[in-house]
Amino acid sequence: MDNQANKKAARGFAEALAKSLAEPLTQAVGSPCKIKVLDSPDLSTRQERPVHYRITAEGALRGQCFVELYEAQVAELGAKILGQKAGAFSDAHTEAVGKAVSSAMKGLAAMLSAEYGAVSFAVDQVADMAFGGMLVEPLDITVGDGPEIPVHLYFEGQFLAALSAVGPTKRTADTVKGAVDPLNLKLVMDVELNVSLRFGQSQLPLRDVLELTNGSVIELDRQVDEPVELLLDGKVIALGEAVIVDGNYGLRVTEVPQPIASHLNY
Repeated sequence: MDNQANKKAARGFAEALAKSLAEPLTQAVGSPCKIKVLDSPDLSTRQERPVHYRITAEGALRGQCFVELYEAQVAELGAKILGQKAGAFSDAHTEAVGKAVSSAMKGLAAMLSAEYGAVSFAVDQVADMAFGGMLVEPLDITVGDGPEIPVHLYFEGQFLAALSAVGPTKRTADTVKGAVDPLNLKLVMDVELNVSLRFGQSQLPLRDVLELTNGSVIELDRQVDEPVELLLDGKVIALGEAVIVDGNYGLRVTEVPQPIASHLNY
């Protein structure tokens, strides 16, 4: 997928997030809030320590993106949400802003499900994130007549690939079947493809990677009761449960989000 397609997909998601977040944020702070997507990031606006909220997508879209604000802005927004006077940054401010972002997820899911298929989003706060190589979309939030609050939205590779996929996942199996040439498909039925299982993933600062030793434990972003992903060429083609088959790991497929043939190019 070329960079232009990635950029277009990321901007579309950023615009949907801006629309879905404006109303609940307006209700939370008690003043009109406007959110707009900018053409390019102004990294000179970075100040103080950043605060990061992770948005995790499940369903027809899978992956993560990250909302980045700064402590001063979070303190300002959090104080307005809590009905307090502006003060020093605190965990209460972080939690209040996080709840406001979470309240926008239902609307965001409804907006994107119409294009991609059923999807849900969850929000949590994370610390010590490194975003090297991630595509970034800039936004700003204006509360009433106040100054613009800079926001950066970072896209993890898997999520960006899902957003950029050619054709939304809401296509029916019949539509996909009609797009595949049966003769071409028959010619490649014996071709072996490499598939892999993914139990989860994690993002680590470089210093933590360099400190890995025998016995180190890395926490993944997936709960033990969440499905395992089956990947083909980096794309999730099925979900399931890990099993043991003759002493080897295996996968019992429990869900195929979209017809597998839609992942193949002819």
